[in-house]
Amino acid sequence: MRPHRRLLIALGAVLLILVITAGAALAVLNGRGQAQPEAVAALQSNALVTVSQVAGQDWYVFAPAAGSVSTGLILYPGGFVDPVAYAPIARELAARGYLVVLDPMPLNLAVTQVEAADAIIAAHPEIDHWAIGGHSLGGAMAAEYVKNNPNAVAGLVLWAAYPAANTDLSALPLSVVSIYGDADGLASVADVTGAAERLPADTRFVLISGGNHTQFGSYGQGLQRGDNPATISREEQQAQIVEATVELLEIIGAG
Repeated sequence: MRPHRRLLIALGAVLLILVITAGAALAVLNGRGQAQPEAVAALQSNALVTVSQVAGQDWYVFAPAAGSVSTGLILYPGGFVDPVAYAPIARELAARGYLVVLDPMPLNLAVTQVEAADAIIAAHPEIDHWAIGGHSLGGAMAAEYVKNNPNAVAGLVLWAAYPAANTDLSALPLSVVSIYGDADGLASVADVTGAAERLPADTRFVLISGGNHTQFGSYGQGLQRGDNPATISREEQQAQIVEATVELLEIIGAG
């Protein structure tokens, strides 16, 4: 066998090992972010909220069961987190009168499809006022979407998230709420509040005392790696998230 052929075979074997290893690592990481049973249960429609998936799309659409709706929120999931993990919050927001769309991402990484909101907005011409947001990496990528499309949405919702260092939204006519917990081991208080200079001057920062990173969703078997234990329940933390998010949606809906 010629030397160069042996080299090509060896390189191919190395590449195959790398691909298998990367695939296994992604499977493990995504498994840690699997939605909990109560989140899966929140996908069921009831008298107040209709939950559906658009044909040909993976979106989870939560809508009030009765009446018209003119304000909507697009949510990008946290890194390696099943989007269904945010169904309980999405359901509660819809019960309060808003359209909410959870957008699954390739590999559960919002960085792979930052512009995904375009198709959602185009599919819902009945919505006059849009906000976009997300948890952790999803929130950072929602901020990136706003930077790339400054006229597409009126509001930005950051859950334990902040814009990247090169993403400056401070000059945009944008309503923003940044919701964070002081027990968060992944998006620290300093990281979140330190991003204020890259956000509009009237951005509302809402601190959840005792809230951590993991309880912004309902996923995994315990704490997300690197996070701290919360000193409040998931139900209490998510109730505060809903209230602060609704305030933002009310503001853009009145605009």
